[in-house]
Amino acid sequence: MMAAEQSWPVLLHQQWQKEKFPVTIINSSISGSTTQDGLARLPALLSRHKPDWVLIELGANDGIRGFPPAIPYQTLQKSIQIIQQAGAKPLLMQIRIPRNYGVAYIEKLEAIYPRLAEETDTPLLPFFLESIVTRPELMLNDGIHPTAAAQPLIRDMMAPLLRQYIQTTEKTL
Repeated sequence: MMAAEQSWPVLLHQQWQKEKFPVTIINSSISGSTTQDGLARLPALLSRHKPDWVLIELGANDGIRGFPPAIPYQTLQKSIQIIQQAGAKPLLMQIRIPRNYGVAYIEKLEAIYPRLAEETDTPLLPFFLESIVTRPELMLNDGIHPTAAAQPLIRDMMAPLLRQYIQTTEKTL
């Protein structure tokens, strides 16, 4: 298991603080979380942090557990609504799951993200590990989670992507 201090959100927060980019990044992720876990934690996190932006990167564990795509779809839809009702702006991250789950299931699961983005007018960010998962030396033995060595690469990819959305904000979640 990797220490939280090594994660790309922490590294990005440190980089932006050095650059005097006025954004606070709060990493509320928990490894292994499903969309339902994220939804359960969301109201308290919104209340505590009062973010301007919320990056939603959930659903891979739903897929790995074989949940019907309707479950993460409905849960993510509710999460987006709650974020918007709290006055924050959601960003939705496309997810991918290992290719051994079958083409039909993978297509249905992965298709919920562009659909939700369009239906809720939420920006959809590309899968953030696309350039990492093909490099075994950057992945843990589970083949799903990136190593500590991959975190600076993810930070460097995510920094300009996130910056374009939050140029005028003061905090994010």
